[in-house]
Amino acid sequence: MQTDSHPILELRNIDTYYGQIQVLRQVNISMPAGEITCLLGGNASGKSTTLRTILGMVTPSQGSIHFRGERIEGISTTELVKLGVSMVPENRRIFGRMTVRENLEMGAFLRKDRKEIEKDIERVLNLFPRLRERLKQLGGTMSGGEQQMLAMARALMSRPSLLLMDEPSMGLSPLFVQQIFKIIQEINEQGTTIFMVEQNANMALSIADYGYVLQTGKIVLNDTAQNLRDNKMMRKAYLGET
Repeated sequence: MQTDSHPILELRNIDTYYGQIQVLRQVNISMPAGEITCLLGGNASGKSTTLRTILGMVTPSQGSIHFRGERIEGISTTELVKLGVSMVPENRRIFGRMTVRENLEMGAFLRKDRKEIEKDIERVLNLFPRLRERLKQLGGTMSGGEQQMLAMARALMSRPSLLLMDEPSMGLSPLFVQQIFKIIQEINEQGTTIFMVEQNANMALSIADYGYVLQTGKIVLNDTAQNLRDNKMMRKAYLGET
């Protein structure tokens, strides 16, 4: 889905270090509003560090990050949520001792509009019907796929304009992966821009508009999802073809 050619988020010439070790090197990424953009790469390529840098958990030593044209590097994650950025973390990280409903309410903790919150709970339950059946169940007792659905639903409760996702397919059965990616498409079609970090390049490129490939902290390829699927180097290195 494309609704706006202007980038909602831009990373410009980002260098990020952990101590003396440089993890990101001159990373440039532009995410058009209304689209699904994916960041692909193997283990230790710098994908999660890219997300941590966007979220302000790590401060870049060089470069700038712009959300809707305003610089945001260094601001807190809470402030980012207020601006309209939400995150579905790697390994779900739901509140295991809280019910499904309590998890959803935690996703709206910065909001005061009670009636609208109830409407949004209904909206995410329509997106994830399985959660409706488990509203009173403790999050920690659900399957990995159900927890992933809950993590996504919780992130949507802040009404983000940009949803960041870290490895949404990790640890899920192939059937659940297909379900999750179908719902990611639905969320995008309802108007939310998505930036997805993912190792499953085939699945990511099947729903993305545009993709970037990260190797040892550098962007080595970027193109439309279709062109990346057709790229010989990409097919050999990431899509499992010989």
